[in-house]
Amino acid sequence: MSGILAGKKALIFGVANERSIAWAVARELHAQGAELAFTYAGEILEKRVRPLAEGIGSTLVLPCDVTRDEEIEAVFETVGREWDGLDILIHAIAYAKKEDLSQPYVQTGREGFHTALDISSYSLVVLTRHAARLMKGRDGAVVTLTYMGSEKVVPNYNVMGVAKAALEASVRYLAYDLGPEGIRVNAISAGPVKTLAAAGIAGFRDMLRLAGERAPLKRNVEPAEIGRTAVYLVSDMGSGVTGETIHVDAGYNIMGM
Repeated sequence: MSGILAGKKALIFGVANERSIAWAVARELHAQGAELAFTYAGEILEKRVRPLAEGIGSTLVLPCDVTRDEEIEAVFETVGREWDGLDILIHAIAYAKKEDLSQPYVQTGREGFHTALDISSYSLVVLTRHAARLMKGRDGAVVTLTYMGSEKVVPNYNVMGVAKAALEASVRYLAYDLGPEGIRVNAISAGPVKTLAAAGIAGFRDMLRLAGERAPLKRNVEPAEIGRTAVYLVSDMGSGVTGETIHVDAGYNIMGM
């Protein structure tokens, strides 16, 4: 297949269904010639992810709970065995307990805080560490997904906003650590998109409506636009970009009032 990512191999974490931002990214990478592998967490998600992966010719669809180191290790062992290396890692994983997204942030429990930070932020660190071993000599690229709730208060985003702030700081530190190896690490701060994860945020419909009304482009961002930004970041077009958080939100983040 031709395209600016022809010959590149990409491992994608975080596809939940056909409406996932991770799936939009996967489709754009595939359209540009990348060979893809996917992971899923649990049997329910496998039933959604496997048909999508098979529909674009992917044969590597692997189980992975990112809170279990042995499952992470198994994924990268398999990828290393099946492929000659890895060029691209897409991290699109985030989770917080429902009660921590509905009650005030001040009520966040210790377990809920640890869960959100572990799954939504630390997972980038451990996945990147394993991916870097397969990226040696390949000028690899890592892209994660974040949201403006990391920078400013978004009601009901709560502990997830704190987790995303940690995620963005991790992007900068990972970029510094891995820069000498030619590995770039960046984040896309996407505007609100209707996804399975977004459904768990109280008041999301109002968030979506207001963003579309107040953004300079007077609309919400499309998933494909996020996917195409990922293509830019992982391709040679973004070869000089690392440690950045790029907003893809129709300009909403620049607004004050």
